[in-house]
Amino acid sequence: MNTKRRPTHPGSVFKHDVLEPLHITVTEAAKHLGVSRKAISELINEKCSLSPEMAVRISIATHTTPESWINMQTKLDLWTAEQKKLEIAPFKTAC
Repeated sequence: MNTKRRPTHPGSVFKHDVLEPLHITVTEAAKHLGVSRKAISELINEKCSLSPEMAVRISIATHTTPESWINMQTKLDLWTAEQKKLEIAPFKTAC
């Protein structure tokens, strides 16, 4: 991956591309998705990762695919892991 820019958190996308344009409150979104208000708040404020179950719930409500949502989280997770700059040598191949 090795990109310098941090990928956008899926909660931010949900907030700015879904909730705000539709004027949906956190409470309304939580009720509609069948989750707690805290779960939505933590997601849109980037305090937690998007779970596969939440990806499915959001995809159903927005007529999108769960893969599109989970892919955003995966890209962010990989970018975060790569920032650690782990000192690991490659495996040696037998010749």
